[in-house]
Amino acid sequence: MAVYTVDMRKLIKGIVQFRQKALPSYREKFADLALGQKPDALFIACSDSRVAPNVFASTDPGDLFVIRNVGNFIPEQESASAPSVAAAVEFAVFSLKVRNIVVCGHSECGATRALLEPPDFPAPALDTWLRNSRAAVERYHAGLAPDTTLAPHNQVSQINTLLQLEHLLTYPFVRDAVEAGHIGLHAWWFDIKYADVYAWERELGRYVLIDEKQAESLIMRLPQ
Repeated sequence: MAVYTVDMRKLIKGIVQFRQKALPSYREKFADLALGQKPDALFIACSDSRVAPNVFASTDPGDLFVIRNVGNFIPEQESASAPSVAAAVEFAVFSLKVRNIVVCGHSECGATRALLEPPDFPAPALDTWLRNSRAAVERYHAGLAPDTTLAPHNQVSQINTLLQLEHLLTYPFVRDAVEAGHIGLHAWWFDIKYADVYAWERELGRYVLIDEKQAESLIMRLPQ
């Protein structure tokens, strides 16, 4: 007989609660989604359980096509380390025809901590995976972090988020779509402690809090 932890009981009971309280208002939405999906964006986020884009971006089912992995990494196009990630990007661009791609890093990221301080447990797969962000550490040591007041692992996290945008542009079909103005690329950073979301502003060389004013600016620059 399976023995469930308290947290697993919460998960299971949550399904029942959803059926009883939330599902009635979602039935029509899910019925429509069963016929197909047309998400607003490809959202690339970390596997970290504290990063909840459906909460901080107030999204509904069907709004985001999501890739989640340790460190919100996108291996470069010539890398064979994660064909499933490349497959998801291809599907989002070619089949779903998303108009925007967001890479969302976050504070207190375990992956960026591991880049600076290797874990004290055997993790050969993790070590291989972290190679997708070694350049972020090099840039950190070169003093290239956007905000040097942050803790080192958070500085690396912000650099890493930008690095993964660069990796996306190694895919010719992504680069061509961006250059043609068909797809917009965005780097966001989620501060867990304050539940604030920041957007990278290249002209300013820093991440800017997405408040009402910044949101209007971002919306004005979205692909038409």
